[in-house]
Amino acid sequence: MRIATWNINGIRARLEVLLTWLAQEKPDIVCLQEIKSVDEAFPRAEIEALGYNVETHGQKSWNGVAILSLIPFDEVHRGLPGDDADEQSRLIEGVFSVETGAIRVCNIYLPNGNPADTEKFPYKLRWMDRLIAFTEERLAFEEPFVLLGDFNLIPTRNDVHDPEAWWGDALFRPESLEKFRRLSNLGLTDAVRAVTDEPSYTFWDFQAGAWRRNAGIRIDHLMLSPQAADRLDGVTIHKDVRGWDKPSDHVPVEGQFSF
Repeated sequence: MRIATWNINGIRARLEVLLTWLAQEKPDIVCLQEIKSVDEAFPRAEIEALGYNVETHGQKSWNGVAILSLIPFDEVHRGLPGDDADEQSRLIEGVFSVETGAIRVCNIYLPNGNPADTEKFPYKLRWMDRLIAFTEERLAFEEPFVLLGDFNLIPTRNDVHDPEAWWGDALFRPESLEKFRRLSNLGLTDAVRAVTDEPSYTFWDFQAGAWRRNAGIRIDHLMLSPQAADRLDGVTIHKDVRGWDKPSDHVPVEGQFSF
């Protein structure tokens, strides 16, 4: 089974890129972030024509997440518990039946947090606290659980082309990384780092020739419960997609599993 995450950076702007990639690669489950669309405006028909079931948790102009799956959904959950006042659409979870049993796939778009001297950064940290509590509850099920998406976090110096330039950014500063360590220490495995120690990037900014210079960062992650990590066969970062016409600034990151 192939499960992928991709910050699409606007579903309408990237629809042709998405449809081309889906038709070419045919992954089983694709989790999209930053769809920037309300549910009613999401281009469901075009994606369903390729055989995908579609579930969304959208928001006008900003944020928004979606799961596309060749496998029917057993359950769908929307929103991160813990703050009824939080109206940002940043989490959607699907449960699926496969030959080995049930798998749980949770798609997140974690807050960016910049500028770090504004309320956006404390919001990011509070959101991560809620995510840690949510993940702890999910891990108690002791089932294959894939927590994936745009985490807006650079885990290590090996995940950024210029650590000194990025240090202090909300994506790469002590408070953010401490929360990420707490999340990882619940027992999650970073899929990319389970298969390679090589510098690996998933995002290249549209500005300053970042793509041409390979000035990237790795902020799109697949974090796996022990039951999912045991089934991991490999990971592919589809770097070539960044060079396509009208691409997102992120690329798909795919895990291959023997579910």
